[in-house]
This record gives sequence, C-alpha cells and structure tokens, in this order.
Amino acid sequence: MHILVTAGPTREHLDPIRFLSNRSTGKMGFAVAQAAVERGHRVTLVAGPVSLPTPQGVERVDVVSAREMLAAVEHALPNSDALVMTAAVADWRPEQAAATKLKKRETPPLLRLLPNPDILETLAPLKGKRVFVGFAAETGDPTQEAQRKLAAKGLDLIVANDVTAPGAGFAVDTNQVTFISAAAPPQPFPLQSKRDVGRAIVQWLEAARRA
Repeated sequence: MHILVTAGPTREHLDPIRFLSNRSTGKMGFAVAQAAVERGHRVTLVAGPVSLPTPQGVERVDVVSAREMLAAVEHALPNSDALVMTAAVADWRPEQAAATKLKKRETPPLLRLLPNPDILETLAPLKGKRVFVGFAAETGDPTQEAQRKLAAKGLDLIVANDVTAPGAGFAVDTNQVTFISAAAPPQPFPLQSKRDVGRAIVQWLEAARRA
C-alpha cells in the first residue's frame, strides 16, 4: 500500500514570531509512518513543525499551517491507498497575519479568528475506495465524540484517546487508545508504546484492505 500519514501540529501565525498552535509533538504520526515502512509499505509523511528525524525510507513533506497541510494532502492523496490523519490541526487562524512583529502597544486586545478547513471533511468526496483513519484526542472519555467524528467525517476507523490519562498525552512515548469503527465494537488497548500503537494501526489497515 501507499499510506499517507499526517503528523504534528500546525501553526497559525499572528506575526513572524507569534502563532496559535497546540502541544502535539508528532510522535504518534511518526510512529505510524515507521511501522508502515517496517511492514514494507510506501509512506508519504506530511509533517507540521516538529523536531523529529525522518524515519528511514519515508518521503517527508514539511508544512506549517493547516491550509498548507490540506494542500499537501490533496496533492498526495490521488496516489495513496490509505490516509492516517494523526496531525493535530489548529481549528482557528488569525484573520490577518502581520508581516513584521506586532508591538505590544499596537496589538489589538481582541483577535479576530477564522475557522480553518477540516481536512478530513474536505477530502471526504475524494475518498473512493481508500481507507481513512482519523484520531480523536479528547480530555475525558473520548468515545462519544469519536463516534460522532467517525460518522460526520465518513471514516473507516477513528483512534480515540484521553490526553489527560497518565502516559497517554502529548510529548510522551506511550499511548492508550481505543479503535472505533462502524463495523465492530470498540476495541480498547492497554497503555503501550506509540510504536506498538502504530503497528496496530497498520495491521488494521492491512486487514481493511483485504476485506
């Protein structure tokens, strides 16, 4: 398979120095990419701004903003068999981005924000026979929101986790997830390395393609 993976955060700049973003480090997405290469698949990795080395054998495309990530995924999707969307894409961006640093005395007390495109919803009409996997990183029980996203975005699988659970949040090497799909009951996994979670996702993809 040719597996397209997104990873890391996006940054939505207010000026060349300040931006809106989140705590994603890209470790989960890079683990999926590594696991896919280990299984002999071709991998394109669209990465937000992270400080991780590229797994050997992976084609990497670096982006910064949500709109840049959408463009990169749209470009790579036609030649892909599966999309694994692990990236934590910023929901909002400033209405205007200044070309030079905004001085404190010049910065408005209120920022006007615009919604970023939802990448999976945007790509849903192009899905065809491809397998789409999304993530639901929530605070607290993620099941209800994950099931909503599964249906709303036309996904085959959503990987849900509670980022407040010990060892399952950002900037750690472990994760505790539940696989949720329309075709089977929720499948919870114990706390394990992100590399092992990545392997489980790739094995699920392989089974889905054979079905």
